[in-house]
Amino acid sequence: MSLEKALLRILPAERVKTRLIDRYAYASDASHFYLVPQAVVQPNTIEEIRRLFALAHEEKIHLTFRAGGTSLSGQSVTDGILVDLSNYWRKVTPEADGQQVRVQPAVIGSYVNLALKKYGKKMGPDPASINAAMMGGILSNNSSGMCCGVEFNSYHTLRAITFVLPNGQVFNTENPDDYERFEKEEPNLFAGLKQMRLDIFRNQELMARIRKKYKQKNTVGYCMNAFVDYEHPLDILAHLIIGGEGTLAFIAEAVLDTIPDYPYKMTAMLYFDSPEVACNAIYDLKTTGARALEFMDRASLRSVEDMPGVPDFLRTLPGAASAILIEFQESTPEELAARYEAAKSMFAELPLLFPPDFTQDPAEQALMWKIRKGMYPSVAGMRAKGTSALMEDFTFPVERLGEAVVDVQKLFDKHAYENGIIFGHAKDGNLHFVVSQSYATEEDIAAYQLFNDDLFDLVLNKYDGALKGEHSSGRAVSAYISREWGTEAYEIMKWVKRLVDPENLLNPGIVITEDPLTHVHHLKVMPVVEEEVDRCIECGFCESACPSRDLTLTPRRRIGVRRAIKRAEMAGDIATQKALLEDYTYEGLETCATDGMCATKCPVDINTGDLVKRLRRENHSPRQNKLALQVAKRFGWFERTARLGLKTGTGLNRLLGTGFMPGLTGMARKILPVLPNWSGQFEKLQLNYHLNGKSKRTGKKKKTALEVLYFPSCISRMMGGEMIDAFQSVCRKADVAVSFPKPVTGGCCGQIFSSKGFADAYRYKANEAMERLWAASDVGRLLVVADVSSCTQTLLGSRNYLSEENQARFDKLQILDIVDFAADHLIGRLRITQPKEKVVFHPVCSVQKMGTVAKLQAIGAACSARADLPVFAACCGMAGDRGFLYPELTAAATKTEAAEVRQETYDGYYSTSKTCELALSEAVGQDYESVLRLLDEVSE
Repeated sequence: MSLEKALLRILPAERVKTRLIDRYAYASDASHFYLVPQAVVQPNTIEEIRRLFALAHEEKIHLTFRAGGTSLSGQSVTDGILVDLSNYWRKVTPEADGQQVRVQPAVIGSYVNLALKKYGKKMGPDPASINAAMMGGILSNNSSGMCCGVEFNSYHTLRAITFVLPNGQVFNTENPDDYERFEKEEPNLFAGLKQMRLDIFRNQELMARIRKKYKQKNTVGYCMNAFVDYEHPLDILAHLIIGGEGTLAFIAEAVLDTIPDYPYKMTAMLYFDSPEVACNAIYDLKTTGARALEFMDRASLRSVEDMPGVPDFLRTLPGAASAILIEFQESTPEELAARYEAAKSMFAELPLLFPPDFTQDPAEQALMWKIRKGMYPSVAGMRAKGTSALMEDFTFPVERLGEAVVDVQKLFDKHAYENGIIFGHAKDGNLHFVVSQSYATEEDIAAYQLFNDDLFDLVLNKYDGALKGEHSSGRAVSAYISREWGTEAYEIMKWVKRLVDPENLLNPGIVITEDPLTHVHHLKVMPVVEEEVDRCIECGFCESACPSRDLTLTPRRRIGVRRAIKRAEMAGDIATQKALLEDYTYEGLETCATDGMCATKCPVDINTGDLVKRLRRENHSPRQNKLALQVAKRFGWFERTARLGLKTGTGLNRLLGTGFMPGLTGMARKILPVLPNWSGQFEKLQLNYHLNGKSKRTGKKKKTALEVLYFPSCISRMMGGEMIDAFQSVCRKADVAVSFPKPVTGGCCGQIFSSKGFADAYRYKANEAMERLWAASDVGRLLVVADVSSCTQTLLGSRNYLSEENQARFDKLQILDIVDFAADHLIGRLRITQPKEKVVFHPVCSVQKMGTVAKLQAIGAACSARADLPVFAACCGMAGDRGFLYPELTAAATKTEAAEVRQETYDGYYSTSKTCELALSEAVGQDYESVLRLLDEVSE
């Protein structure tokens, strides 16, 4: 029986992925390793996990579990079966008033903290990747971070865990009966763990080594401190699974103790003339109770000195200058002030280049952390094409940290890493470095191996440090674990693996390996493909923002497949190249919303939507481009035809039944795929609207008259007549005079053409729109207001497509989104007499990218007692008309937000884009309307 058939006996077809495009899409994680799985599966129950384990034993094939895939050491790639957890297993539940939190493996770390925020708590681990890393990886890698140190890492904050062993046995440490059952049903494992503990306690030298190793950050090998800290074998095993990198069990659920989320902070950058001087100050700085002490060498500071907002003096620092970001965090202002006062005398004694300038200003604090966190992406973005951004971490004794920094810098010089930077968690002696590295040739790999040998020798032999302080062993250092820990400790680790997974089916080669060159095998080659692709470091930060992540590909996977296509082409593998290209049309291009939300998460600022638009553009034939341009030039005809089609379809559905139009459009799409599917939401549209021309001001005259040019979007004119009527109504109430472009019909920002890659048609509409707005605004005198946020963003981003004359006009026009207009101009003029009790907003992508979410909240605060923004609000996938063409995209994109919103009943549901409102209405089962309707309903 084939592997695919065997897997289909366990899982439905939609959760078994064996096509080439699926396998290559998952061949990369955030590391510099690359393996193509034989299949990707997506189980969503413990029973399915147990059956996968049984299959692995039957077929003698190995399994690797993967959550966020943000691991930097290669522990989430495989050439066996990749078990992808990211689409399910997302439950997070605060318990005991936030004192604990229950999590499943695919919930993103930052979402755990969002769920805990109202309790003033957060989870202990705070990795830099917390906005993308999922709890399965955070637990399996024993993650820590910038502020949690050793005390509050995953290991030390674990309260309980539910796990599945490779033999299918399930245990839950919350259940007292499971302790007795573990002894009875797993006698060999129980006895073996108990004996290991006894052997360690008899070996005082090994005991001392274990205690020493875990006083500082160390994620190399299994958590040997489990044998010292716990007595019962089930507790020992539970804490070996933490940091076990998925080699011992599947983590189905965990309960973590939380820590305070200190609301009051005081932050400063301390500058020193050398790394030695900076690091020598760490011991004294630790005594102040600072929660964060982040070190940055001169090269890392230089890498961010051109970042917007960074102070100019950074460029003038001495050649060896280094910095430490220090932050105090406390529960009350009084505690914060006391903490700072107690430390002030020490700062006067430190050899600082400048007096410390502490601040409590959130904006200034955010800039400092932006500098610290921007170093990795900055260097990654500057690397040469075809190279990887290699980030490693080590732990050195804190008292020798300055010396270690200088030694690593010398290694950079010796091995010609010109752009290497060093930064890290100085409080814990944990340093990170980033270099650019190519693995394209044997010479590249040989040079990398020599650097590794020197580096590992430095860490282990000169400093007796840890080869991994946070990122876990993975493929990067598994071959060196015995050298770091010694033979006796490594033999115990091997014994653990044999007892738990005797057939070595779970993530083989990770932690325990017989390959002395694991770190230089299966290295990822980065072919030069396209601008957006070449900049990508495959970190996976983009994935949480992608509307197609649960349906087809994410931005990282889209880019990964583009690289796979190029590799196949270079290898002359035409069959693979052709298969990938064929499937990429739907998976990579058609189901991309091109919303650009991925760029808001990307550390190197890649907008994969731009890549997709360009690929669509390149795929268009000259005939298609000409047809699009003709539609643009005759857009009024298109607009009238669309409205007529909606009216006719609604009438036919009423006459012949609600299934008639969906059936008709479904058949028609087989012949003409560009036709949209019929949505049940079309039945609710107000297709007619009225333009009152230049409205007269009514009511009591304001001190300052206001007149605006209202640019109703083509979407509003075709499907949202109520929005146009509501705009005029609220403006009358607010004593705002309204003008319209003439003619209104046919005007369009061009987004419909831009998103589809029709550049000439978009350029035509963008220029036409600017000419209309310029003339109708009295050559820039009037504010221009657009009623759909995505149209506003398109107008604001159109400058590069405009003629020189229209660029000059663009620079003089004042274009406002409806959110800006309502928050800044309407609310203060409206008499709100009937506020609603509770409303919910869907902040569309454009609102998030334009940075006006706070203004949307201000509108809600003015119009209701409570205005909610869902925690899981994200792109709905509509992307103008994309959701009408591929309704499965919007269904997948909205499911999490919709489930959250359905937990409560609201007095109103609102957004700022008609098509997004239709998507959310379909998903939630409630009618979403424009914020203009909200303003109209609550005012008089």
